[in-house]
Order: sequence, then C-alpha cells, then structure tokens
Amino acid sequence: MNKSRRLNEFFALHAVFTVDELDCFLSERSSGNVNTRKSLLTYHRNQGRILILRRGLYAVVPYGYSPDNCLVDPYMIVAKLTKDAILAYHTALEFHGKAYSVFSRFHYVSVSKSLPFNFRSFEFRSVSVQAALVAKDRMMFGVDRYMRSGVEILVTGLERTMVDVLNRPELTGSWEEIWRSLQSIEYFDLDKVVEYTLLLENATTAAKVGFFLEQNREALMVSGSYLNRLHELRPVQPHYMIRGKREGCKLVKNWNLLVPEEILNESWGEVL
Repeated sequence: MNKSRRLNEFFALHAVFTVDELDCFLSERSSGNVNTRKSLLTYHRNQGRILILRRGLYAVVPYGYSPDNCLVDPYMIVAKLTKDAILAYHTALEFHGKAYSVFSRFHYVSVSKSLPFNFRSFEFRSVSVQAALVAKDRMMFGVDRYMRSGVEILVTGLERTMVDVLNRPELTGSWEEIWRSLQSIEYFDLDKVVEYTLLLENATTAAKVGFFLEQNREALMVSGSYLNRLHELRPVQPHYMIRGKREGCKLVKNWNLLVPEEILNESWGEVL
C-alpha cells in the first residue's frame, strides 16, 4: 500500500498530529482527497499504529507497543490542542523540572477557545491570555520553543512563569507548592522579570513579585534597582495577597500587601 508507506514517513516526524497537519502532508503529495485521508486513518487505527486522543487529534503508537499501553507525552498533546497553545503556570514549572510536586492537570494559555478534556489520567485546561498582553500584542513575551519528536512545544520561560504563578496562584496549587517551586530556581533574568511584570500593569501582582524577590534577595542577587521599579507600581491601599484570606495576615508596608503569616514564616500549613 504505497499511500500507507508514505504515511509512515509522516508518522516518523509527527509523534502527535492533527488532521489539518495530515491533510497538508497528503496535499503536498497529490493525495489531498478527504476520503483518502479517512481510509488511511481507519487503516492505521485498525493496525494499532495510531491512537485517537480526541476528535481531529492523534498520537503515533511506537513499534512494540499497543494503543492501550503506549505512553503519550502530555506536553506534546498540549502543544497540539490549539495552534497557539503555550504551556504555562504549574505545567511550565514541571516542564522545566522546577515543580515541587507532579500534577495530572495541565494548563496552557491560548487566544483560541478550546474545551477541556481528559485523556487517561491527564486533564487539559486552557487559560485565556492576559488581556494586557493581547492589547499590546505581546503574547509571546518570555516564551521558549522546544522540539520533541517533531512536535514544537511552546512554554513560558522561568521569568514569565514566576510572574504568572504569583499573578494567578490558583493555577499552581498551595502557596507551599508555589514557594518551594520558585525557590528551587537558582537564577532569573531579573530585567525580564520586571519588564514582564510591568507589562501586566497589575499593582497586586507587582507587589507579590517584589515581595518574593525581596524575601529571596540574597539567593537571587536582587539589587535595589529592580525592587524600586516594582515598588513604583505597588497598590496605593493595602491589598490581600490571597483573595478571601483575611485572617492571620500581616501587613508588609513596603509593598502594601497583606501576607498570611504562614508565607512570611514559611511554616506551611494549608494556605489556600
């Protein structure tokens, strides 16, 4: 089956692929008929060569494995959920090997809408891009690119990830998870951290970032110039670090930030 052999060429370069990518490949080889594509997919599914993840999205089953026991890299799945999908928040920390814990939920940012879905034990959820980034056309600020088995993976770099995590902590878990994960990172490009924080134009986020950097000033070699730039954007009135967490907080006057004592003392209980 000549067309099938040609499709094996495609499989070798696309461990996870969309129907649109397959159509493009076949069209370049004068086989762009929809019925041809359907018959090829059906044939290879019956052969146990490919696995359907959800409608329009497939994974290649490596030789020696069956669709039931083959491993599928969840990061490659995320990369194909929308054309602009970017691994972010706790998922980005895990990708970079800096997460304190391993989660089964994966978050990605995208301007395209995508319904949540589950595959095996994995959950995949989209998050809207920050409005300030969309307005300034800076969605790709601080985004790194990687290649895995022919799949391009976009992921927020450590600097953007740090700010995003503090901006939306509910997407990363407990504050113990956040603090331990971020403190495991030995180096940040602080110019990039500050630039991204200022792009978001969020006073509370700027205060959180400034507070974290100040708390870890010696380890991260944070000079006063970086803190001063963030200090200019801090809230005019005290803001709570955690929405709905009003008890057991202490005002950090320098940042107008009401911080739970568990965070100040790093005495981790249940900080929600």
